[in-house]
Amino acid sequence: MNVINLTETAAGLPEAWSSLLLGRVGTAGVKVLRMDGTPVAEESHDADEALLVLDGRMELVVDGTPVSVRAGELYLVAAGAVHAVAPGSRGTLVIVELPED
Repeated sequence: MNVINLTETAAGLPEAWSSLLLGRVGTAGVKVLRMDGTPVAEESHDADEALLVLDGRMELVVDGTPVSVRAGELYLVAAGAVHAVAPGSRGTLVIVELPED
């Protein structure tokens, strides 16, 4: 078992919003990334997705509704929900998601 410092790993990534796959739990991928304040375009997935903010804050728009996710909070995006990251999101984010078909 390896210990991974998530905030250090995210800080060392060459680009914000470029996730790094840390490993798998079953078929789900566990990724970490650094948010830098820039928005991310709308997307949706065929499966649920977990978004865990370790530090900072993530501003989402989910099916047209603004959602603020703060440090230490987890947001579960339902399968098929259209979601985008609004400007101002900064910090470290962990994503748990199933592979796309």
